[in-house]
Amino acid sequence: MTTKQRAYLKGLAMTMEPIFQIGKSSLTPELTNAVREALDARELIKVSVLKNCLDDSRELGQTLAERTNSEVVQVIGKKIVLYKQAKDEKKRKITLP
Repeated sequence: MTTKQRAYLKGLAMTMEPIFQIGKSSLTPELTNAVREALDARELIKVSVLKNCLDDSRELGQTLAERTNSEVVQVIGKKIVLYKQAKDEKKRKITLP
């Protein structure tokens, strides 16, 4: 992903609300599957890491990206933005510059 594409996705993510929260149980298989399904449906999602989660947000983002075959767009504080391009061209909602 180029810096221009990453900047474009960051701009789209600014107005989004987090759809998942990672708490004290950290990354569970159920959460990973839910994130994978959400990425397939939406392509770009935001995840919030709660204060009671002791893991590092950057490490969580990287692990989540590896498990869901997606890319980390950005990690700011306790917010993680992930992107995964839809396989089917007809279902793509985001076109990267």
